[in-house]
This record gives sequence, structure tokens and C-alpha cells, in this order.
Amino acid sequence: MPAFEYQALDAAGRRLTGVVEADSARAARGALRDRGLAPLAVEAAAPGGRDGEPLSLRRRGLPPGQLALLTRELATLLSAGLPLEEALGALAEQAEDARQAAVLATLRTRVREGAALATAFAEQPDSFPEYFRASVAAAERSGRLDHVLARLADHAEGREALRRRVWMALLYPLLLTAVALLVVAGLLLYVVPQVIEVFDNLGRELPWLTRALVAAAEGLPWAGPWLLLAGIALALLLRLLLRDPARRGRWQRLLLRVPVLGRLRLALDTARFTRTLGLLAGAGVPMLEALAMATRTVSLVPLRQALERAQARVREGAGLAPALAESRLFPPVTLRLIASGERAGRLPHMLDEAAAHEATLLENRLSTFVAVLGPAMILLVGVLVLAIVLAILLPIFELNTLVA
Repeated sequence: MPAFEYQALDAAGRRLTGVVEADSARAARGALRDRGLAPLAVEAAAPGGRDGEPLSLRRRGLPPGQLALLTRELATLLSAGLPLEEALGALAEQAEDARQAAVLATLRTRVREGAALATAFAEQPDSFPEYFRASVAAAERSGRLDHVLARLADHAEGREALRRRVWMALLYPLLLTAVALLVVAGLLLYVVPQVIEVFDNLGRELPWLTRALVAAAEGLPWAGPWLLLAGIALALLLRLLLRDPARRGRWQRLLLRVPVLGRLRLALDTARFTRTLGLLAGAGVPMLEALAMATRTVSLVPLRQALERAQARVREGAGLAPALAESRLFPPVTLRLIASGERAGRLPHMLDEAAAHEATLLENRLSTFVAVLGPAMILLVGVLVLAIVLAILLPIFELNTLVA
């Protein structure tokens, strides 16, 4: 039965959105009226293609957190012996988010029509990444769909947890920087002018530090907006320039040379690549195909180019570990784990171990970065506040010298 996405008003006049299954758009409107709703718009939750997608699905897919939860629930229902169509229907009925409900209803419609789950996923690429679809396709061929979906859920939850830890680690330095800027701006805009006004009435030449502070306080109200606009323009220009892969590659090579940030960024991408490759290999995806898909999850251009060269070496018959070692970007422990997995015939398992090692390494580097950046920001704020206090106290010291 086709699925239709709707917008309707309830008895209280509230606008509601959701998905309803019916034989036609007219039947869908009738079903909505039977539920006491006044339909405003009803359109087919058509799979595939930007032009055919419902409004709530255009330009964005399922968020990573929702995808992880959806995959876990689907794997649990299939492991309990529920048929795929019924599992999708049960998830669609309990979905609280209209976008998620529309995705599930569309999947259920395509499965009812006889399409494979991987094919239904492929028709919604914004919601289901390429590695996700390839893993499901391999699982359907091998009859291990529930097992692979459980691994996909582990993978999605691991990526989401890693992303959350990265942002939580960076939250403190970002908040500290924002508070420091606000404190300095408040001192320059409100405190300093009132204090300096007292010294201006004395008619004496102020110390150079005080004069610099006065100039900063007087220039900030008119220069601040221009500086903000210049910063936004520079950021937009940089973003436009970095759309070119060659420029982006040169820029990222410079970033990788930054002592702490470069290693952090590299560890994030290598962990993502290793985890994705382990998932695809464990699902039964051929190694060359898995390598190509895992490479596309990498955002660093230098690392992606190195992985493409590694693919060529593997295609020529080289082992995965030696091919990756030529890039000089992977940690030695990770390479040893992969080499051990190739020798023992347990490559998917050792790739998972390598991904866990990379995640631990990333967390350690994050802790080091935060441990260094926090005190550095506090020291910088202290220096700025000390300079402002000295600029205010220097004229007072000179007055005391004259009186004595």
C-alpha cells in the first residue's frame, strides 16, 4: 500500500505532519478526516530523486542519532523473528518524528512491492550512506540481515558517540574563548571609558599603555562591526576557494603539520576509515569494493589520495597492511593489527580492534589538546586583563609620585 505524507489541522487548529498509508491520495484524505483532521496537503512519499521526495525529506536525511536508533530497533525486531515488512510497519507506527515516519513508510511500501531492502535504502541516499546500503546488500545475499544490521547499529552508535565526545571536548575551550572575548569587550566598552575620563580632565599626557587602551576603547564601537563583517567575508571566501580539491588538499596538508590539531584531525579520519572498512569486510563486501567505499568516508584529501594509491596496490596483489603503510599516515599499532588479521584470516575482527585502538588514541589526543588549550586560554585572558588594569593604574601611580 502506498505511503502519503500529509499536513493537516487538528480540532484545536494545530498544524500536524506525518505519514498515512492508503490506496490513493483521495483515500488518504478520507482516512485523515476519519481521524478528525482537516487535510491541507497530501503527497506521495515517493522514493528516490530529489524532485520526487516529500518536502520534509528534501535537502536532508535522517540525523546520525536517529539512523543509529532505527537500525538497532530494526535489528532487534528481525532477531526476534518478525518479518521485515511487519518490522518496518511497527517502527513506522511508533515513530514520533514525521521525517522518520515518512522514511519508514516508504521503505515498507517498497518492500511490499518486492524490492530488496538494500534497493529501498538506495532510493533514499540522504538517509542511508553508501557503506550502509552495501552492507545490507551483502547481508541479504548471505541471509545474515539481522546480524549485519546489529553491526551497522554498533557502527553508527560508535560514530555518533565519537562525534559527541569530540564536540564535548571542544565545548570548554570554545565557551572559554567566548567568555574571554565578552569580558574584554565589556571592559573596553563600559569600564575603561569611565575610568579614563577622570584622567583626561587632569590635562596631563597619559602613559603609552593607557593611550593604547584608550585608542582601543574608542575604536572598538565603530571598528568592531567592520572587523566582524571582514571575518565573515574571509570565512566565506575561504570556503569558496576550498571547493577546489587541489586547493583544499594544499590547505589540509598545512593543517596536518599543526602539532596537535593536525594529529587530532588525522586520527579522526583514520578511525572512521578503519571502522567502516571493518564493518564492510565483516558484512561480506569484497575487499576492493569495501576499500573504495571506506575511502569515500574520509574527508582529508591527502589521506584519501593515499588510500586510493593503496587500493591500486591491493588490486595488484599487495597485502592491505603494506599498502596502507606506504602512506605513512596510519599508526604502527594499527598496521600491525591489520597485518596480523590478514595472516590469521581474521581481518574483519582485527579491523574492529584497530578501529577501537584508533578511537582510544583519538580520545587521548583530545584530552591532551584540552589540557593544553584550557590553561593557555586562561593565561591569555589573564594577560589581557592585566594589561587593562596596568593601563588604568599607571596614571594613578604617576599622580601619587607628583603628590609625594
